[in-house]
Amino acid sequence: METYSDRNSLATTLRDRRQRLAQLLDAPVMLWSGQRSPRNFPANPFPFRASSHFLYFAGLPLENAAIYLKDGKLELFMDEAPPGSILWHGEMPKPEEIAGIIGADAAFPLSELPPRAPGAATIAVQDVITYLQQAQILNRRVAPANATEGIDRDLAIAIATLRLCHDGGALSELRQAAAVTVEAHKAGMRATKSAQLEAAVRGAMAEVIIAHNMMDAYGGIVTVHGEVLHNEQYHHLLQPGDLLLVDVGAETEMGWASDVTRTWPVTGKFSATQRDLYDVVLAAHDACIDKVRPGVEYGDIHLLAAATMTQGLVDLGILRGQVSDLVEMDAHALFFPHGIGHLLGLDVHDMEDLGDLAGYEDGRTRSDRFGWCYLRLNRPLQPGMLVTIEPGFYQVPAILQDSECRANYKDVVNWERLAQFSDVRGIRIEDDVLVTEQGSEVLTAALPTAAEAIAELVLSGGNLL
Repeated sequence: METYSDRNSLATTLRDRRQRLAQLLDAPVMLWSGQRSPRNFPANPFPFRASSHFLYFAGLPLENAAIYLKDGKLELFMDEAPPGSILWHGEMPKPEEIAGIIGADAAFPLSELPPRAPGAATIAVQDVITYLQQAQILNRRVAPANATEGIDRDLAIAIATLRLCHDGGALSELRQAAAVTVEAHKAGMRATKSAQLEAAVRGAMAEVIIAHNMMDAYGGIVTVHGEVLHNEQYHHLLQPGDLLLVDVGAETEMGWASDVTRTWPVTGKFSATQRDLYDVVLAAHDACIDKVRPGVEYGDIHLLAAATMTQGLVDLGILRGQVSDLVEMDAHALFFPHGIGHLLGLDVHDMEDLGDLAGYEDGRTRSDRFGWCYLRLNRPLQPGMLVTIEPGFYQVPAILQDSECRANYKDVVNWERLAQFSDVRGIRIEDDVLVTEQGSEVLTAALPTAAEAIAELVLSGGNLL
């Protein structure tokens, strides 16, 4: 069940996490894992994904379980599988065995959980049934995770403090997720030459992820319509001249995620206009990664992406004016409307169920500026943080054809020149970057970004590396 090198290392990691939590929070803590939701009848459920906050302290994706944390100790609450389940699911480990694996101090049935409830802090889970159980057992209103208050907010702040910077156990898992994600992207490139639909590329990538006993960290994007930022449809034909934007990441059995995007021509050859814009995005990607180090403000990295992208678009004749002026008026956001990236960990957008509590330094709030309002991380970088760097260029009709946008930017956009780049719907290049003591490490560096290397991988059937 566990993927750590041995049981002792898992138990040691989990003990250290809960002891550090005890140093930040005096109140006892109850966390639930959640349970499956039925697709249409109870015996046919959706895949189960345990609450990430539960996983951080319990380590294993246990269904319908809870943990009680107090003074650095952990008690596990879960019921044994009913006798009849062995026919359908095989023999399951006893709660006492699981408690030993995760270093719990004791294991009890769920019926013994309510007496521990008084004064306990919690984080709301996503599934409705467990959410209602939380409120019933705690005998109080449990606010949604992004609107915590009182002791629950104190817990959320403590958890965010711990999860912002990854320990050795987390990094081991994150490296595994990154390695499998790299192989999945190579398989996608290898499949593109013979694929007729986006779905064939998506399937080739899923095969690699499943073969490593992992799952998708999020709804994967494999699309020739790269201007649709979260396009999860795979029915479009792959035709000569198309760019394929692929944003797919693996998640380990214990829930740790990777998040990678590459964009490549379906024929393996960029057109001149596609190559020009690809190089603009790549320049922003490389400049931002080079800037990642402790103490640097993530907002400054976003600003660097905006300036680098803007300079490239000025050089191509798409934008007119001084780069600083164009960035100040958010002209870059016409084509780069989202933030430069986000935290990565047990969730692909790590801890965003807590709203901006984790992503934003205390006292900071989101901007209402065009583009900047989607900046997901706004705090100085620290060693152990894992972030994505993902600049992009998109021609989103809803933005570029908006009458107000046209009026506001009529003097700085060369619309006739832009029309010459109509074969570019969307380009994004994304890597997972670890902040180290000295600088940074790109966990997904084994997947090339240079246009020539990408093209050669597609054309060679993926045997380049």
